[in-house]
Amino acid sequence: MAQQPEAQQAGALPRPTLESVAERAGVSRATASRVVNGGTGVREALREKVQRAVDELGYAPNLAARTLVTRRNHAIAVVVAEPESRLFSDPFFAQHLRGISRELSAADNQMVLLLIEAQQDYERVGRYLAGGHVDGALLFSLHRSDPLPEMARRVGLPTVIGGRPGWPGAESDRELVYVDSDNRGGARMAVQHLRSLGRTRIATITGPLDQTSSTDRLDGYRDLIPDGDPALIAEGDFTPDGGGRAMAELLARRPDLDAVFAASDAMASGALRVLRTHGRRVPEDVAIVGFDDVESIAAWTEPPLTTVRQDIEEMGRLMARLLLRRLASPAQPLAPTSVITPTRLVRRESA
Repeated sequence: MAQQPEAQQAGALPRPTLESVAERAGVSRATASRVVNGGTGVREALREKVQRAVDELGYAPNLAARTLVTRRNHAIAVVVAEPESRLFSDPFFAQHLRGISRELSAADNQMVLLLIEAQQDYERVGRYLAGGHVDGALLFSLHRSDPLPEMARRVGLPTVIGGRPGWPGAESDRELVYVDSDNRGGARMAVQHLRSLGRTRIATITGPLDQTSSTDRLDGYRDLIPDGDPALIAEGDFTPDGGGRAMAELLARRPDLDAVFAASDAMASGALRVLRTHGRRVPEDVAIVGFDDVESIAAWTEPPLTTVRQDIEEMGRLMARLLLRRLASPAQPLAPTSVITPTRLVRRESA
């Protein structure tokens, strides 16, 4: 005699079906289907009955059926224009993705992470975005002339961007929705603080100047030091090693510098290391201020880092929230507006 499947031998209960939900709720199968798959046109009293039956039976809706009813995949692409090595080593990205993931999960949406390692990856990501696998896209860490926003626009995919768009025409494009922090104002705060300490030879380590966050922070520095010495400006790459290289450059050019504003905490940590190897005391000889307030860096540097705080996780949440709002109102694509979040100075021992 043929053996029964193991689940049946163990007396496992059959998986609840849509028919059993409808029977328990006392409604038609069509009504039950509309409720569990997110459809409309069902009276609230019936909706509550169906939901109660779903909870009691432990019914899980079929995702393919839900997609047919709602025309939604309940999946969002998160595209990061950075290599994998940077994404998984920089705590900034961990905080940003945590905010996105929590907001999407709360709305029962799946996050699909796509990375751009090299130029050929754009074609692969473009095919995926055009394939109808996701309902929308969150794009961040974009560089100048990045094709991702135009690729999403061509396939009609609702999009929210992390960071102020910097390509020509972006400022006047009313369809663009983005989330950014007050980078320029935060940089002004950092430089003003260093000036209040009596520092007069203030250098800055910028991020990559093909990203608007970097240029905005450099503009904030220049707002307060409009006629500054170009030798006091060095470009980094938002990594500790990049910050260290830029710091060494600055010391070679201007060994008399007495303060540094680094455009990220990661670069500030590299700058601190180089200052130590050159025998410079912080803050006695050189005061230093970072940007981000990434706790795993700022609170654990030696000395602890004075920095400009931006709420990185909340920025991720806001990006997801704006996109979900846009998806909920497809007939009103201009309803969400871009958001600039505030920054504030967090004083510790480095300045």
